[in-house]
Amino acid sequence: MSQKVALVTGSSRGIGRATAIRLAKEGYDLVINYARSRSAAAEVAAEIEALGRKVLLVKANVGDVSKIKSMFEQIKEHYGRLDVFVSNAASGVLRPAMELEESHWEWTMGINSKAFLFCAQEAAKLMEVSGGGKMVSISSLGSIRYLENYTTVGVSKAALESLTRYLAVELAPKNITVNAVSGGAIDTDALKHFPNREELLASAASQTPAGRMVEIEDMVNTIMFLISEQSSMIRGQTIIVDGGISLLV
Repeated sequence: MSQKVALVTGSSRGIGRATAIRLAKEGYDLVINYARSRSAAAEVAAEIEALGRKVLLVKANVGDVSKIKSMFEQIKEHYGRLDVFVSNAASGVLRPAMELEESHWEWTMGINSKAFLFCAQEAAKLMEVSGGGKMVSISSLGSIRYLENYTTVGVSKAALESLTRYLAVELAPKNITVNAVSGGAIDTDALKHFPNREELLASAASQTPAGRMVEIEDMVNTIMFLISEQSSMIRGQTIIVDGGISLLV
């Protein structure tokens, strides 16, 4: 029962994949969660196993609370504990506000914010087994800035950051820290769905004060800091990783 375990939702690609592999390199056994592509998730699992770590593969749409509960039952049965939870899975309908339908709203809020609350509830129960844990949610600049076609996602990420603050306070007595990492434009598969992708990338590349775009590893480095003991007094905060671009008016 001394081996630490981490769950990364949406870990078959992008930031989730890179985070899961880094956690394995740091000695964690993993729970790989995916919603669609088992083959992509299996590739991540194979990489982790090659590092000498154990992997549990769980298919679950985290927008569905019954699927969340089933996933955590599998984690409990397989590992009996959880030390790190990274809420990374995300989705959303990219349309102007006046073109949004109720189904678009429900879908995006369900996966991007509701999922964090109900996953956190179940994760906290397992974290108590080993005396505490770390939770990190993944947000984006659309939570505090206007981005074209980003209404549902931006609002859902704002809710995610607010949940991060509430959970940080309420879970502190259980020795569970909760924080968020918000990233600027990153060239991942998710960005391919943006109708103005090229414009976003060009703007980020030319305007970021740091002189380059944010990369996946920049996000992973910050996530790893927030699950380390060095960050134990950081609670309920959203750490912005954007090379300074959000400072520009």
